[in-house]
Amino acid sequence: MADYVVAIDQGTTSTRAIIFDKSGSIVSTGQLEHEQIFPKAGWVEHDPKEIWNNTREVIGQALSKADLTRHDIAAVGITNQRETAVVWDKNTGEPVYNAIVWQDTRTQPIVDRLAADGGVERFKQIVGLPLATYFSGTKIAWILENVEGARERAERGELLFGNTDAWVLWNLTGGPDGGVHATDVTNASRTMFMDLETLTWRDDILEAFGVPKSMLPEIKSSSEVYGTVESSSLLREVPVAGILGDQQAATFGQAAFDPGESKNTYGTGNFLIFNTGEEIVHSKNGLLTTLGYKLGDEKSHYALEGSIAVTGSLVQWLRDNLGIISSAPEIEDLAKTVEDNGGAYFVPAFSGLFAPYWRADARGALVGLTRYVNKGHIARAVLEATAFQTREVLDAVNADSGVELQELKVDGGMIANNTLMQFQADILGVPVVRPVVAETTALGAAYAAGLAVGFWSDLDDLRKNWQEDRRWTPDMEPAERDRQLRLWKKAVTKTFDWVDDDVK
Repeated sequence: MADYVVAIDQGTTSTRAIIFDKSGSIVSTGQLEHEQIFPKAGWVEHDPKEIWNNTREVIGQALSKADLTRHDIAAVGITNQRETAVVWDKNTGEPVYNAIVWQDTRTQPIVDRLAADGGVERFKQIVGLPLATYFSGTKIAWILENVEGARERAERGELLFGNTDAWVLWNLTGGPDGGVHATDVTNASRTMFMDLETLTWRDDILEAFGVPKSMLPEIKSSSEVYGTVESSSLLREVPVAGILGDQQAATFGQAAFDPGESKNTYGTGNFLIFNTGEEIVHSKNGLLTTLGYKLGDEKSHYALEGSIAVTGSLVQWLRDNLGIISSAPEIEDLAKTVEDNGGAYFVPAFSGLFAPYWRADARGALVGLTRYVNKGHIARAVLEATAFQTREVLDAVNADSGVELQELKVDGGMIANNTLMQFQADILGVPVVRPVVAETTALGAAYAAGLAVGFWSDLDDLRKNWQEDRRWTPDMEPAERDRQLRLWKKAVTKTFDWVDDDVK
């Protein structure tokens, strides 16, 4: 009897396979990191073939650790780093170029060109997104414009595009030998090409970007059987039945199914998603309108999203580029050596600023420095930057929705940092709640796949699985909160207008 579901979590820094049981508990995990490729300043790439090879290996790791076989697995779900674009040859499976990662900023000239006719919100009413380097669309255009022969091959119908969910699905279901070329609505909503109302690709926008429609995957729901795993895999014949972009998957894994429910994921970047139900809400405060989920033939659920480019990756930068810490968890101990930030504020606009500012011209700044500031203060400022950015996004959500959030559900790697979580509650002025199962991204993909094959019967089944692990309540005086927010906002303004014609 099939008592488990496998989730493939294809993330920004690693790929994991996690096996869940019916209670939503983790049975086993396989994980491999992949190389972060930085060819030039502002360029971030991954090797799609390395990602696929790692995917196969982590599936084997997870099955082996749990002593399970394909016969024990009811379904496979996929979740992925959204907006990271892969273009490959449909006949050979060879990528024509490395995957261009969501953090990459090389496509700003394409953004500027498209924005010359109608501004950065030219397509926002249709797709919910401003023109920005963040989304997949400009990345495909860049590949077609800069990789020799790519445009000609695309126009002949030889090339396929997908975010990494589509790349994994296509390979998992056979690749050149009958692989399924599809994506779900949440990933499609991150390309700039999908109409939020009709859930179809827009021919006029594709024409503006110069992208042939033949490259694009078929848009499916987030929970249905797309195909079965190909015959040479350890999971052969198991249905692949769920796909959700990573932030939507985390929201689903947090059981935030209803309007007004939300979550915040603390990972490489931070992503706050607020469920608006079946209503499309267009933000007036710098947020994105996106798909939350769609279960089979049921109506779509939409969401507002606040995307923050740099949070966990700022801790990695402190470790890898400066050597101030030797492992990410050390930052908490270093931050606890001081009482406060010593007046230092770190705005990590390494890829410009995302929500709610959308300033591509911004670059990182560490401000408020005096001789008093030491590495403990800088460590604290690094952690506080995550909390301050989250507060600004939450203010935008409250303004757009007209509903004050009463508590914030959190997930992701950084929620193990108790110092950060307490400061987050302090600067928000509302409780912060961590679930027992922190791997909500993978869990959401497992849920979507399990629902499609009847492993779980309905959303109530999933709600019963959610359990609170820890709660942090605010412990900061309102006047001090206001003072810190005022200084943070002043620090943010110091990052504006840095990039001009001769600064990249």
